[in-house]
Amino acid sequence: MKANVLSDNELVQRYQYGDESALKALISRYEKRLFTYIMISVKNKELAEDIFQDTFIKVINTIRSGNYHEEGKFFQWIMRIANNLRIDYYRKLQRLPLYESNGEFDIFDVISTREESVEQKLIREQIFEDVSNLVDYLPKEQKEVLVMRIYQDYSFKEIAESTGVSINTALGRMRYALINLRKMIDRHGVVVE
Repeated sequence: MKANVLSDNELVQRYQYGDESALKALISRYEKRLFTYIMISVKNKELAEDIFQDTFIKVINTIRSGNYHEEGKFFQWIMRIANNLRIDYYRKLQRLPLYESNGEFDIFDVISTREESVEQKLIREQIFEDVSNLVDYLPKEQKEVLVMRIYQDYSFKEIAESTGVSINTALGRMRYALINLRKMIDRHGVVVE
C-alpha cells in the first residue's frame, strides 16, 4: 500500500515495526507546514532549521521508545513539540544574558528589570494554557479539588465543606491530582519551568 494513502497512525505503526519509509512519508507530509509555522514564530532561518530538526529527533526518539500514544492528531503533536522547543530556546536565552564590556564595569548594565519581556509573557501564557488543558483530563473529584484550591483559592477546610468530604480526603484528592498532572505533563512533553 502506498504511504500517501496511509493514515498518520498507520505510518507511525509501520515505522515502529522498522519501516523507515513510513517515517520519511510522515516527515514529507508535514515538513513544509511545520517549518513555516516555526519560521513565522521565530523569524530566524537558522533557528527555525534547528528547532525543525530537533522536533523530528524528538519525534523519532519518542516513537522508537514506544512512548508515542495516539491521543489526537499527529500533526498537532509535532506542533506541540516544536512549540515547546521554541519556548525552551527562549528560556535558555533568558538564563544566559549576554554582556558587552566597554572596559568599565557598571552594575546597572547587569541588573535586569523586573518587567516581563514579550518572550516571557508568551512562555508563561503557553505554560498556563498547556497545564489548564491537561487539568480537564483529571478524574472529576481530583479536578474539582484542584480547581477550588489553585484557581479559586479555597482553603482545604472550605473545600472539604463544599464537597462534603473530610479534610484528609480533600488533601488526598489534591495529592493525586498533582501526581496525575505531573504524569500527564511528562507524557505530553509540556515544559513548566
